[in-house]
Amino acid sequence: MEEDWQQPKWEGKTSAELKGTAAEEVWPLLADFCNIYKWFQSLEISYHVEGVPGQPGLIRYCGHRDRGDHDEDDQTSEPIKFSAKEKLLMIDPVRRCLSYEILDNNWGLKSYVATMQVLDLDGCQSRRGCKIEWSFVSDPIEGWRFGDYVSYLHSCLQSMAKKMEHATDAS
Repeated sequence: MEEDWQQPKWEGKTSAELKGTAAEEVWPLLADFCNIYKWFQSLEISYHVEGVPGQPGLIRYCGHRDRGDHDEDDQTSEPIKFSAKEKLLMIDPVRRCLSYEILDNNWGLKSYVATMQVLDLDGCQSRRGCKIEWSFVSDPIEGWRFGDYVSYLHSCLQSMAKKMEHATDAS
């Protein structure tokens, strides 16, 4: 673990496929930067802090509680424990791509920039599906190993993809 922590930067990428959901259906869900809590498995809150919605410079606040053994339905008993402010660096609706950085946070990230992109499967626009790619560059995170962090992001993205598939099926 000590070796991972001393690496100059971590760079990683994960992806999730959404079967039967077109990229143009998924992109607006991801591009709604301040409502990431609707899709990200452990977030309970996210909202606009400053900046113009949909424009670089927009800052959102994200947070979740550390419930441990507590009842997950009881959202009032635990205060927000883990939080971050994130800044939208770039958003490109043509390429269906956005980049953001984590600014202030209380869970050990010193530097973190990520890019998320929604791609058509096999390069064709159709109902056959799409793929979300999530790449990042960060300083090593104290208490994490690189592979464990990438696995965590992969799990989060798989969950996001399922929620987005369900949301687009319902509409």
